[in-house]
Amino acid sequence: MRAGPSQEDIRRHNLGALLRHVHLGGPISRAELTAKMGLNRSTIMALTSDLTAAGLVREELPRETGRAGRPSLVVRPESSRVYVFAFDVGPDRLAAARVGLGGAILDRRETSRRRVPFDLDELAGALAGFARQMRRKTRADTVCVGAAAAVSGGVRRDDGVIMFGPNLGAEAVPFGEELGRRLGLGLPVSVGNDANLAALAEHSRGVAVAVRDLIYLHGDVGIGGGIITGGHLLGGHDGYGGEVGHMVVNPGGRPCGCGSRGCLEAEVGERALLEAAGRGPGPAPAGEPVGRQGREAVRAVVDAADRGDIVAQEALKRVGDWLGLGVANLVNIFNPEMVIFGGMLREVYLGSAAQVRSRLATHAMGPQRERLRLRTSALADDATLVGAAELAFAHVLADPLEVLARVTG
Repeated sequence: MRAGPSQEDIRRHNLGALLRHVHLGGPISRAELTAKMGLNRSTIMALTSDLTAAGLVREELPRETGRAGRPSLVVRPESSRVYVFAFDVGPDRLAAARVGLGGAILDRRETSRRRVPFDLDELAGALAGFARQMRRKTRADTVCVGAAAAVSGGVRRDDGVIMFGPNLGAEAVPFGEELGRRLGLGLPVSVGNDANLAALAEHSRGVAVAVRDLIYLHGDVGIGGGIITGGHLLGGHDGYGGEVGHMVVNPGGRPCGCGSRGCLEAEVGERALLEAAGRGPGPAPAGEPVGRQGREAVRAVVDAADRGDIVAQEALKRVGDWLGLGVANLVNIFNPEMVIFGGMLREVYLGSAAQVRSRLATHAMGPQRERLRLRTSALADDATLVGAAELAFAHVLADPLEVLARVTG
């Protein structure tokens, strides 16, 4: 007969659950914690005391209650003391942030990245340098409890190896291991796909809080996707789930970096939009610099369409048609409550919403689209960094005291 959980297991679970409430929801009173967690007041008091003694939270009187009687103490995350490092490696940028418990971005660094083959030494060195700069500015009593990176590519779940990243020029790169060595913190560096982590970020802190079934579509050079079903990320057997950018929407269409043709990424990505708008490789329109690419180039097409540029409008319409078809397929399969457009796709969707909705009306089944909400990312360019921070905090939330004892011991 299998034994039930021990008292220590129950205590560990409750500590993690309480810290999660504070981390994700912000300051909360003991009385509210009692109601949300279904525990008695003495248990909540003991749990908050343990977390306070560990330096993870602090308790204080509420600033204003408006009620008679003794007020319930408010529990706040120790954001300035306990933090993680979050990194983002995209086709066009490297970013790093120091993120405090509770999700506060305390410090950050960012630089542009050239679209050249992935250089592990150069990129890991640059990100570790950012971390050292930020660490030098922290107080002596601060503690780093984790680190994680979001990357534009397929990441093997077991060891954080970037197995394929055509838009980064990366293949079978042991990125997490090398970045951890360069950081020298004695902590493993978790690595995740950027779209998956952005989906988690929007789910926990963005436009999709309390939404249990959602699809996040992320555009940079290519298209990535993060799928959350029943409140959990759909990762797949090895962690490569969500590669919706390589769903074929136009058989025999444009060539894709994955080796196929007509993938959603090939028909909707940056290159497809810029070439349709006459702004791809080669002579640029009057007044436009040659070789423009990246988010600013996409925004320029959307802005031109808003000003009445017929070519730009037709380009957005064409891309919007393919995007809408891809979204319709995903809606039919997953029946999400919400589809979120992030990265470059935020601008593309805003400029082609009519085409996307038209395709949904034609190709998505009625019951699936009846209550569907289409939204743009609330976290914008920070979504991937916020998602990486949440990945780094996952260990702390699972076992707060053990993790803190390990990193401070």
